[in-house]
Formats: sequence, structure tokens, C-alpha cells
Amino acid sequence: MNNIGVLMTCPMSEYLENRLENRFSLFKLWNHSSPKPDFLKTHSSSIKAVVGNTKIGADANMIDSLPNMEIVASYSVGLDKIDLGKCKEKGIKVTNTPDVLTDDVADLGIGLALAVLRKMCVCDRFVRSGNWINGDFGLASKFSGKAVGIVGLGRIGSAIAKRAEAFNCSISYHSRSKKPNTNYKYYSNIVDLAADCQILFVACALTEETHHIVNRKVIDALGPKGILINIGRGAHVDEPELVSALLEGRLGGAGLDVYENEPNVPEQLFSLENIVLVPHVGSDTEETSKAMADLVISNLEAHFKGMPLLTPVL
Repeated sequence: MNNIGVLMTCPMSEYLENRLENRFSLFKLWNHSSPKPDFLKTHSSSIKAVVGNTKIGADANMIDSLPNMEIVASYSVGLDKIDLGKCKEKGIKVTNTPDVLTDDVADLGIGLALAVLRKMCVCDRFVRSGNWINGDFGLASKFSGKAVGIVGLGRIGSAIAKRAEAFNCSISYHSRSKKPNTNYKYYSNIVDLAADCQILFVACALTEETHHIVNRKVIDALGPKGILINIGRGAHVDEPELVSALLEGRLGGAGLDVYENEPNVPEQLFSLENIVLVPHVGSDTEETSKAMADLVISNLEAHFKGMPLLTPVL
């Protein structure tokens, strides 16, 4: 397969990059001096596969620029950076990396909730600054027993629910439809879900329907004692409304792994002590990074060998 051209859209994983170089003829979109359109035009006849991620996937322009492309492999579970309609129109196969990252993202979601409620980052700064000598830190809020609401009860949402249940939290959820085989309380209206929970986890896929699904009404329903945890996509949340709610005290706190305009984060958040910010690292562990890379390679190999894809989307 060394003669099969594979385009990697941006730096992702050194392990993945090395495996692609050893198995295919690898083109790196970021590692050239010519303008992107010229680069794609020059190599359009050679590139048969694209490997993208949550930063750069395969939009309509890229797809149209690569007439011999047969498959897009996402180094992510998310598909919002891939023009699925265009891929379907042209008969291009699409894969992603579900399941292998579920545990890490769910772990981080629970970790963010604990960090916000127990004020872990503030505690850390308190100790490092030497202020403990002057007196005790003060009280935080417990996680155990809280009412948890989950937006999107897919793989990751279900994993969050399972973890929260271990903390004796009550679980309710909102999704496009009621899920079979679960006893969790279902809300067809996300505003009602937010009003009846204390911690709201956002874990759904980003689509036109879920863009800004967490808006002012949802934030106000969650209220000044509520906590928002977003481990989905930044565009799930109306970020200006979130910022104003936190600044005005209309929302109790937030734990964020994702943002609307990454890597740019609203500077108004930096001074707030009731939020925890991490740089989109939900699946960024050594173990999961390797497993995701192996799945990308396995899907590409299966396609070019004429075998069934392991994790097909299209």
C-alpha cells in the first residue's frame, strides 16, 4: 500500500503520523510552502484518502479538489468537520473512532464536575500561594447525590451516566427520542431538563439541530446554583450567553473542555474562580491516542483491501 496517497490535514499524533508514513505515501497538508489550493491541485491525482480530526476534516472544497479520494478517516468520533452530504454524493466512505475514546471523555466530564464543585483549581492555587498558613480554605460543594442531566445519551453520555450513578446521582437526559432499555428519566425539552437538574452535561453530536442547544433559556433554567459541563463541542453552547451568565452570577459554574473558536477562549473567563478550563483534551491520553490511531489505520487498510470497514459512518 506504499503507493496509495493519504493526506493528513494537520498534526495529530506522532504515532499515527509514523504509522501512516510506514504504510502509505503520506502527504502533510501543513508541511509545504505552496498555498493550500496549489498543493492539493499538484497532488490531487495521488491522494486517495484523507485523515482529519476535530480541527481540520474534509470540507466541500477539499473534497472537490481531490477527485480520486475514496475515503475520509476521522481521528475523532466527531464528524462536524466533514461534509457528509458531499461525501455521500460522491460515494466517498467515511469512518471515525467511536468507543475507544468513550471512557476518557466520560472520565474527564466527571473530573470537571468534581473540580468545579470541590474548587480543586482554586484549592491548588491557595496551597501554592502559601495562603493556607493564614487560615483554612473554606467550604465547597459535594458531587455525590446531585441531580445530573445529560444532553445526548449516546456512548459518551451513557458512560457519564454510569459513572455518576456510582456517586448516587439521579440521572435524567434529553435526546432526539426516548431511549429504550433505560430507566433514566427522559425530557423531550432541554429547558425542562436544565430546570430539574443541578449539573448539566453536554455530550451530544454537533449538528444543525444541536448548534447552540444550550442557549440563554437553558442557562437560566439551570440557574445560579447549577453547573454546566461541556465535553461535546464548543458550538453546542452559545458562548457569549455563557460568559454573561457566569459574569452576572446567573449560572453557578462551568467546566469546559471545548470552545466555539478554539484555540481562542473568551478572556473574561480567565479571572473567574467558579469555572475550570481545559484545552480540548477529552481523549488525549497515551492509551487512547494509540488506540484511535490504530483504528484509523485499520479502517484505511480494510478499505484498500476491499474488506468491510471497522467503524463505518458512510
